[in-house]
Amino acid sequence: MTQARAGGILLPVSALPGPYGIGTLGRAAYEFVDFLAAAGQKCWQILPLVPLGAGNSPYMSPSSFAGNPLLIDLAPLYEEGLLTKQELQSAETGSPDRVDYGAVRENRDRLFHLAWTRGRTKYATQLLEFLDKDSGWLADYALFMALQDHFQGKALHEWPEDIRLHTPKAVQEYSRLLADASAYHAFLQLLFFRQGAALRAYANEKGISIIGDLPIYVSPCSAEVWSYPELFLLDDDLTPSSVAGVPPDLFSSTGQYWGNPLYNWPHHKTSHYGWWRRRGMHMARLYDVVRIDHFRGLHSYWSIPKGADTAAQGHWEQGPGMELVDILKDIPGLSLIAEDLGDLDSDARAFITASGLPGMTILVYAFDPSDDSAYLPHNCGRSCVMYTGTHDTATFIEWLFGIANEAERAFAMEYLNLSEKEGFAWGAVRAAWASPAQLAIAPMQDLLGLGGDARTNTPGTTGPQNWSWRVRREALNPAVSRQLLHLTQLYRRGG
Repeated sequence: MTQARAGGILLPVSALPGPYGIGTLGRAAYEFVDFLAAAGQKCWQILPLVPLGAGNSPYMSPSSFAGNPLLIDLAPLYEEGLLTKQELQSAETGSPDRVDYGAVRENRDRLFHLAWTRGRTKYATQLLEFLDKDSGWLADYALFMALQDHFQGKALHEWPEDIRLHTPKAVQEYSRLLADASAYHAFLQLLFFRQGAALRAYANEKGISIIGDLPIYVSPCSAEVWSYPELFLLDDDLTPSSVAGVPPDLFSSTGQYWGNPLYNWPHHKTSHYGWWRRRGMHMARLYDVVRIDHFRGLHSYWSIPKGADTAAQGHWEQGPGMELVDILKDIPGLSLIAEDLGDLDSDARAFITASGLPGMTILVYAFDPSDDSAYLPHNCGRSCVMYTGTHDTATFIEWLFGIANEAERAFAMEYLNLSEKEGFAWGAVRAAWASPAQLAIAPMQDLLGLGGDARTNTPGTTGPQNWSWRVRREALNPAVSRQLLHLTQLYRRGG
């Protein structure tokens, strides 16, 4: 991560504007890089680029290595003659404010199959080279997705036993049966990584670093669980023998039951964390910096037994500790941020400090009028990342006028010297940019002063509001970039 003071904006790729129902790695992404550069920013933080899982969450993905095909820009497929103009225009549906994932998936599946049918010969050599280069994950992922389609979306534990258990004979038979379907999914990954690499190169040319996100866990129905079950704590039918989550805290009396399979850490240690090394090196292809989600889980993690009613029935287990952290820190070309939020005991805090990684300070959690919060800007050290909020928190406006009690709101108003003239959310951005933190980041929603209807995600809930918010193109205007540039220059953040 940059050693100079810097600023950045958090905006998921899916939230970018554009005519095709969801943000993509195409034109709007390049325009957003230009917006950031004009505003003097040095970082663009995004959410995980992996395929989406249950509830359209990028934190329950069927792959830790694959890219999300829904983010592929369609325009190049038209330019290459793989889609007609009419077919391209047929994707111009949906709301500029929300992603309708069902409609987008249906539309993309139709158009991608058309493009594959027309482009399989053209892409044959490139696809073979790609499969060879990414042999550690791509073939298994492509066959896994083809099998998911073949079994009509059934969960992994519902597949026929021979292929569920990845027996060589079954893999060989299904590979032959589903050869074209597997090649189709590999084709989509080729498109995704080609576009992702080009966007990162453009951002870097403009002085913008891409901050990605590493979800610590995978989905129980994932290519990794199917291909490498020895990496996880599983029963014979490949269902998790215990699952991930967090214990009860101030936000939930029963804790959070995530449902992801837990890692078989003794096996990872015996294999010298080879899978994690490959994962880190793979991320370095798309990101300059990576936020490690649930970083404390590398120190100790909450293990919830199979069949438990709530996360409260779990217990703490020891994680791999600094041994794995040091391996990830040594990945060439990749800097790290530790997501160190939540209820941490003294040992976990000591572990995070010993890692030497910058942690996260969240402004919307700072305003306890009866205590001196570590999240208040004056208490924020240099080696941290100061956020006005994250993808999992309320927007600043939602917090200020919808969640904060009267005392918290009064404290925030006075501490931040908030005014309607400046814009209440801009006051929060100002405080973050003025803080000692080497990096300050604001969600795009806070630059625009948006409320709860623009929230990215509400943890512990499901529904169409989560992960679906999009920014309008007209919101990314020179007036906003000039105001952000002013704060960036005023507080010497490299603008």
